[in-house]
Amino acid sequence: MNVTANPAVDPAHRFNEPALSAYLAKHLPGFGSEVAVTQFQGGQSNPTYRIDTSAGSCVLRKRPAGKLLPKAHQIDREFAFMEALAGTVPVPKMLHFCEDEVVIGQSFYVMEHIEGRMMPDARLPGAGKKERRQLCFEMMRVLARLHQADAEALGLSGFGRSGGYVARQFALWTRQYAAAKFEENDDMQKVIPWLEARLPAREETAIIHGDYRSHNILFAPTGPKIAAVLDWEVATLGNPLSDVAYACLPYYMTNDDLKGFQGEDPDALGIPPEQEMVATYCREAGRPELPDWHFFLVFSLFRSAAIRAGVYRRGLDGTAASAEGALKSGIGYRGAAAAAWRIAQSPR
Repeated sequence: MNVTANPAVDPAHRFNEPALSAYLAKHLPGFGSEVAVTQFQGGQSNPTYRIDTSAGSCVLRKRPAGKLLPKAHQIDREFAFMEALAGTVPVPKMLHFCEDEVVIGQSFYVMEHIEGRMMPDARLPGAGKKERRQLCFEMMRVLARLHQADAEALGLSGFGRSGGYVARQFALWTRQYAAAKFEENDDMQKVIPWLEARLPAREETAIIHGDYRSHNILFAPTGPKIAAVLDWEVATLGNPLSDVAYACLPYYMTNDDLKGFQGEDPDALGIPPEQEMVATYCREAGRPELPDWHFFLVFSLFRSAAIRAGVYRRGLDGTAASAEGALKSGIGYRGAAAAAWRIAQSPR
């Protein structure tokens, strides 16, 4: 069995490819020979690779090497959610999970390879104006379906608790931000106590993705459809409003950030106003409104800032899936923190 390593694979994320090939040949029926490994570029969390064989292609996703933040890079969680949600929302077919770190140095899973369009830029430049509008609405429709899914029936009830999600997330990301901190930031110092004083006493609970935006969605090769929702490592049982607010963050992030388009003309781009996005979600989810929207926008921006500060820290430490990309993307935490404090001070 011949195994070739693509030189584009980041040296920090290379692994024993012959060992992987031998392992998968034993555990995946029909796994082919003539194996070639290439790394997908652009992601900042778990290194992801395309595995091409004589029998076809699949995708491998593994934990990064090195020291990791607590409760980060939970690929076992990703695997469990995508396996359970097949048929409920678009996800790849899960093929195999390996928790034995001896094989390639870290635990990993393998899933089917799906053709589609990745559009990490929130402005969706890979689609035409009319299609962008429909893709945005499709994102809300799929999100509503996710939130209506029955966690117990799908075997996911053990991945979270009922109620108290925001308080737990606030505590977690406050700790994570402190662990990743590399400079003082006045906006974060103000936002943290603002949120703490307004944590909701009661919450609804649903299956949530936790990072639902275009950069974690594989769009169909043609047409306004989603081929697969990816990156489920922070999926849990939690407050669905946090997912909706997170999906709407591009309206509050500046256009010098791939995750935002503030400063653009959404109508000229074909992107619907935030109010239409929320209305589409509410209609599909069968609810009249989204209470405490102001709070959830601030909370989601704070969480985004904390996550991106961690990405930047991994870039500094050399453990990010793409060190250069991590430094470029992670430093955008400053914009998220500034937007959070700006909204916190704005009239409701």
